[in-house]
Amino acid sequence: MKFFIDTANLKDIQEAESLGILDGVTTNPSLMAKESISGDDNVRAHYKKICDITPGDVSAEVISTDLEGMKREAAALVKIADNIVVKIPMIREGVKALAWCRDQGIRTNCTLVFSAGQAILAAKAGATYVSPFIGRIDDIGWEGMTLISDIAEVYAVQGFDTEILAASIRSGSHIVAAAKAGADVVTCPLSSFESLFKHPLTDIGLEKFLADHKKALSVVS
Repeated sequence: MKFFIDTANLKDIQEAESLGILDGVTTNPSLMAKESISGDDNVRAHYKKICDITPGDVSAEVISTDLEGMKREAAALVKIADNIVVKIPMIREGVKALAWCRDQGIRTNCTLVFSAGQAILAAKAGATYVSPFIGRIDDIGWEGMTLISDIAEVYAVQGFDTEILAASIRSGSHIVAAAKAGADVVTCPLSSFESLFKHPLTDIGLEKFLADHKKALSVVS
């Protein structure tokens, strides 16, 4: 399973890259705004900085909701770097844009997916990735991981090449559950990845090993 970090913060991206486990980055307008990045030129310059940090896929989202606008933005975004993947919303015009990008050889990430039916549409239109939003589904009382399982089953039966990118991941347990459910990729904040390191028995074991080593040294001396 691939690990993408969901942020526009360069420091967090660099830290994730330094771990040696980072496969890509996802962003959106909200994450750009969180970093006080605004204006087309500044946003594209920031994407370039992200692409320079990681060789993996970097999802850059369109703002337009009409077909012609999404086509223009997609064509401009892919000029930033070879590892740009254009993020397109799951709406009627978005599906048309996915198909247009497919025909142009532009890789895409279909975002805001909340049903297996939407995931089928995205795959049929040639999306490289489909992004079901797990946490947001959980928020309304449904089971987000069930959606991952459903999409994985449909894609396996139908032979779709589109990768399942589990988004709105909020914890380490979410990451593990998404892996078990069949996600090809998870994207989440750095803190969620860091939570995978933590286990009380690891801390206790390390403390004992170090104490025993210190005791052995004192005996030798």
